[in-house]
Amino acid sequence: MSTCSAVREKIRISRRDLAALVEVIKEAEYVHPSQEAKRRIFRRYGILGTSKDRILTAIFYKVMRRLGIVDKIIIRATGLPNIYILDPWLRAALRLATYLLVLNDHPLSNSLLHELKYGVAKFLTEVTHPYVGTWYWDLVDRILMNFRYVPENEIEELELKYNLPAWFIERVRNLLGPEEAEELFKKYNKRPLISLRVNTLKATVEEVIRELRRMGKEPIVSKYVPTVVKVKGPFKFDECRLVREGKVISQEDASAAASIILDPKPGHVVVDMCAAPGGKTSHMAELMRNQGKIYAFDVDEFRINKMRNVLKRLGVRNVEIYHEDVLKAPKILGEEFADRVLLDAPCSSSGTLHKYPEVRWRLRLEKIREISEMQLKMLRVAIRLAKPGGRILYTVCSIFPEEGEELVKKILREFNGYIRLIPLDGPFDPGFLPGTMRAWPHRHNTVGFFYALFEKVRPLK
Repeated sequence: MSTCSAVREKIRISRRDLAALVEVIKEAEYVHPSQEAKRRIFRRYGILGTSKDRILTAIFYKVMRRLGIVDKIIIRATGLPNIYILDPWLRAALRLATYLLVLNDHPLSNSLLHELKYGVAKFLTEVTHPYVGTWYWDLVDRILMNFRYVPENEIEELELKYNLPAWFIERVRNLLGPEEAEELFKKYNKRPLISLRVNTLKATVEEVIRELRRMGKEPIVSKYVPTVVKVKGPFKFDECRLVREGKVISQEDASAAASIILDPKPGHVVVDMCAAPGGKTSHMAELMRNQGKIYAFDVDEFRINKMRNVLKRLGVRNVEIYHEDVLKAPKILGEEFADRVLLDAPCSSSGTLHKYPEVRWRLRLEKIREISEMQLKMLRVAIRLAKPGGRILYTVCSIFPEEGEELVKKILREFNGYIRLIPLDGPFDPGFLPGTMRAWPHRHNTVGFFYALFEKVRPLK
């Protein structure tokens, strides 16, 4: 049964619900990940955790998953040169209306049609200007109510089939081959399981499994990281005792594997270069049994505040947080002193499209090249921070070699004789460069992740 047909039979979507959807679609442009925007807005509207939460969440993610196609329809219907010349509230409202009227497979109820047209127009008038509400009402009435989207060429057919931009489809086909690429595309359009890492400072896997079963869940222990447990959504994080008491934290097994591969020991000195919101930081502290020191850097104040709360809730006591650009770390902390350095670098996030559906339409090929240059700068700093004999783990949640294997080749040439690549042979599959490793959504039922582990052989000159 489709989302909207279920809505007609079970739950009536009100004008206020539509206003919440418009606002969260607007906020998702600026707040990343979109899950954070959804939780924030739905909580304010009193939707979070209610019977409507699941239905409205499904609509929101379907809009985000098809955002590029939705925008193409709006441009085609209006004749506008660019959707971003529109008022942000109007843009969000049109995105919602376009999905529900044009891309949704089932007709809407009369009450929902009325609220989508008149209710949203009134809401736009209240939050922006009467002209905005009038323009929205007119466009919905004249064009979108009867608009039918027909792909004009093979490229548009592929975009509609996979909910992915054409250039991305072509790149992945070249990378994996057409048949395996299609398996990945299918995975990117399925809702992933919720992954929870057990915090062994406070709980055992067995204890967590018992509590999840008591909650009516059917937990599955990860094949790759034995302290990660997966359950089907929805999952009410705000109401879960395990979360509140710091016994679990939301973390994918591909992400949790990074800390295990780096293998920080009790008493080690560790630098976490891009630490917030603290998933890997807290995991390393757990592996270190709160003994030793972790210096955690990040530039995002909101994410740092979230990390402080995470570390406190999980009982982590050996982390010192720096609200600083990590490129300044050698001046702040010194050089060649760290036993372990983790660089989970900012990246295209191309391995997480099933988890964060809006990312697929933000991806740009030229942006990937820019990101790669920054990743290289950060990896150079990581090498400066590690002491001889120390280890550096470089990870990204990207499927593109420019952010993984190609970057590793560059850094090995640049620091020839000073670092070596430590071969990884599990728990996931070999990367495109021998010694590196990759986790894949369609192969391993997790996010896409790249890993390269280095050892500092001797001091830098």
